[in-house]
Amino acid sequence: MAYPEHLIHDGENVALDLNPHWWFFIQHIAVGTGILGLVAIWMSVGVSFIETGLKYIIGALLVFWAVWLGIRFMAWRNTYFVVTDRRVIFRTGFVAKRGVEIPLDRITNIDFQQGPIERMIGAGDLDIQSAGRDGSSHFEDVRHPDAVQQEIYRQIENRDQHRADRNASAIATAIGDQPSVADASADPAEQLRRLAALRDEGVITAEEFEAKKADLLDRM
Repeated sequence: MAYPEHLIHDGENVALDLNPHWWFFIQHIAVGTGILGLVAIWMSVGVSFIETGLKYIIGALLVFWAVWLGIRFMAWRNTYFVVTDRRVIFRTGFVAKRGVEIPLDRITNIDFQQGPIERMIGAGDLDIQSAGRDGSSHFEDVRHPDAVQQEIYRQIENRDQHRADRNASAIATAIGDQPSVADASADPAEQLRRLAALRDEGVITAEEFEAKKADLLDRM
């Protein structure tokens, strides 16, 4: 089931939209296999054995297991791990809901863990370290966590490159490197004021401002 489109921001592009791996159901699979194994054993003993009160016990176990599996399935269907070009989103719950959003700008490190069986089936856990109040977020039963790790890093690199290109364009406009604004930007003092405005608005960093300021002063 795809992540709801109305929860995606305008202009935001989804790179990954994942439900948990089927390993999410491993306990239910194990219990169901055990119950079916008991049924097979009891049937091999004979019909007269099944006609005792044990048939009610096994029936109750099957009903309990089916309800338990249904609840788990609804939880699986309403659990999302989404990577966009702006953030990592985790959302779970169909009655009570819980969500985590981590902006790509704040991610500092990503680790994944896979046991031998998880590695064979393509499942695992993911830990995302981020700057902020929460610091660390742990996600279980992620599909191919190594590939997810690489995709998040790729989105971060793309975002950083886009920001660098945008900043370079803004700086070029401010200091008159573009022909269309060269005449209007001839005064170095005006160029410095424009650069300072870009720095104050957060478009460029203080380091970028100081570097361009030094370059302008060298030209004078």
